[in-house]
Amino acid sequence: MVVLGPSSPPRWPSYRAPVRLEDFDYTLPPEAIAQRPVEPRDAARMLVHAVSSGSDAQHRTVRDLDEFLRDGDLLVVNDTRVRPARVLARRPSGGRVELLFLEALGDGVWRALVRPGKKQRPGARLEVATGVGVELIERELAPDGTPAATWRVRWRSEADGDSEPGARDEALLEAHGEVPLPPYIQRAADAADRERYQTVYARESGSVAAPTAGLHLTPELLDRLAARGVERASVTLHVGLGTFAPVQEEDPRDHPMHAEVYHLPEATAEAVVRTRARGGRVVCVGTTSARVLESCAVEGGLVEAGAGETRLFLHPGRGPRVLDGLLTNFHLPRTTLLMLVASFIGTETTLRLYSEALREGYRFFSYGDAMLLLRERAEP
Repeated sequence: MVVLGPSSPPRWPSYRAPVRLEDFDYTLPPEAIAQRPVEPRDAARMLVHAVSSGSDAQHRTVRDLDEFLRDGDLLVVNDTRVRPARVLARRPSGGRVELLFLEALGDGVWRALVRPGKKQRPGARLEVATGVGVELIERELAPDGTPAATWRVRWRSEADGDSEPGARDEALLEAHGEVPLPPYIQRAADAADRERYQTVYARESGSVAAPTAGLHLTPELLDRLAARGVERASVTLHVGLGTFAPVQEEDPRDHPMHAEVYHLPEATAEAVVRTRARGGRVVCVGTTSARVLESCAVEGGLVEAGAGETRLFLHPGRGPRVLDGLLTNFHLPRTTLLMLVASFIGTETTLRLYSEALREGYRFFSYGDAMLLLRERAEP
């Protein structure tokens, strides 16, 4: 087991120290998986760990976040918006079909997960509502040439008019789609999830899962942080299904990392420059915000503005270069999200804090509680 020294951020060393998949496993009782969020948002519990201090963890709530951030710090949030991407339809024979719209491919064509997929045929039209359907164009192939679970599909509506496909499709999703709650939430999405499975600053539509650490933040808490002198900046990373995928390789660094679309604005790059100049800390809300910053990292703990796809995989031995703090939820075993946390504070510390959280009755995963991992001062 490799435990990273947390006193300074690693600089992506070239050696391959031993890392084993089993090092990122833990036992989670089913009752610890949150099925509904707490209200209000910032009433969620927050385990606070001071990186490099060796002090005991504190057990607080997210509404106390302003006590741990200070004048000059920068809070970076992911402003992606979750699409109501889960659509229920029926085959001409009456059989039920579930579609999960993953991404727009252009010209009105989408990549969608279709269940059940084996019974479907190219050219078939699935009925969503009266006058509204989805046409199955073709099934995609996996890299090994076998049929994939995804299809290329297109909305069909009798009321298409002259609207652009992109705007029309988003409107159809809003009208006929449901919030795509993760599979470990053992209930159907309801009307409350439309608002609750979304951050209060969500703006750019494109995710099939929420950047869940941000679900805890309220306008009132953000106002208090601003009054304290904490600057806020945004990035965009559209969360895909791959974020939940367990790692299968015995050496996790051999895992083929999923790609996610990101955008880091010039204004955010400039905010990082200002933060470094005044000795503040760069604190990310969620692993998605951290992935964007680290994908755009340059020397001196700074970032460059940019956009594209990232496959960055942070793990022990390849840790963050920009990050000084992280507000994050508790993640599934054997996932790249858990490994990202371990890249910041070390594998042993990560699992020790998870064990403590379980003993203290914390709630796990998307609608669960949070951890605040924070350096006491910015590294030079």
